[in-house]
Amino acid sequence: MKENKEKYLNFRIPVPPGCEEIFSHFYFAANMTGKVVTKTLLPSYQTILIFSFGTPAILCFSEISKMETGKCLLLGPIKQSFVYSLPPNSRILVANLKDDAFYRFFGNALLAEHMPVSPDDLLNNNCFTALWIQLDKIGNIHQQIDYIVNFCKPYLKQRNEIIVKLTTFSDGALDPIKTVANLHNQTERNIQLNHKKCFGYTAKEINRYQRFLKAIELLQAIASASAKVDWSEIINQCSYYDQSQLIRDFRHYIKITPTGYLKVQQDICNPKAE
Repeated sequence: MKENKEKYLNFRIPVPPGCEEIFSHFYFAANMTGKVVTKTLLPSYQTILIFSFGTPAILCFSEISKMETGKCLLLGPIKQSFVYSLPPNSRILVANLKDDAFYRFFGNALLAEHMPVSPDDLLNNNCFTALWIQLDKIGNIHQQIDYIVNFCKPYLKQRNEIIVKLTTFSDGALDPIKTVANLHNQTERNIQLNHKKCFGYTAKEINRYQRFLKAIELLQAIASASAKVDWSEIINQCSYYDQSQLIRDFRHYIKITPTGYLKVQQDICNPKAE
């Protein structure tokens, strides 16, 4: 894509073939305007690796918690929304790690609970700083992505059978934890611990998030069609008990009500749809 030096650019980039188990997608944004561009990122329950070029981007997790991205930053699993700002001459390239990919790189997804953090701090060396230096020399975004992929491959651990079963489980009528536990003759507690260790969240957490995400997607479709919202239909389709439970989830994940989301949804980035 040719860059317009007077605009804000942002777009999603598919992963190269063969990397679909590691990354869900890459995301690029560049601010060539003279103003700060501010966006809100929805929770994704993924860990993201942010490479920042030019003027550092700013992450804001609350009114009193702000930080610059630096050259390279790990963040996640992202369980609540946060605000990020790109000052003029700021560019970011974001690798969205999929499922257990963080565990396969760093050995324990529970480390993610202490993020944001520099990935070099987790490895006790400067290999990601060295990676950033090489990426900064590459002008083409797709070549940068290829370089990241090739850099990561030697560090990737093999999946174990239990995690493969949990990742590929698709029968919505069955409990994945109970089913996998029975298949491997293990206790449900042991499977739950493995789930938390490898993904950074529990099966219960991800089920709640997926319900919320379905509500978000329905509201986005309604907003795109300029249609009127039937809240009872949203509640029924997403399996909420009532409107108060729907509101609680929105306040939990993005700190605003469903009605408030409709008013600002153009400034909110959905990493599952970008």
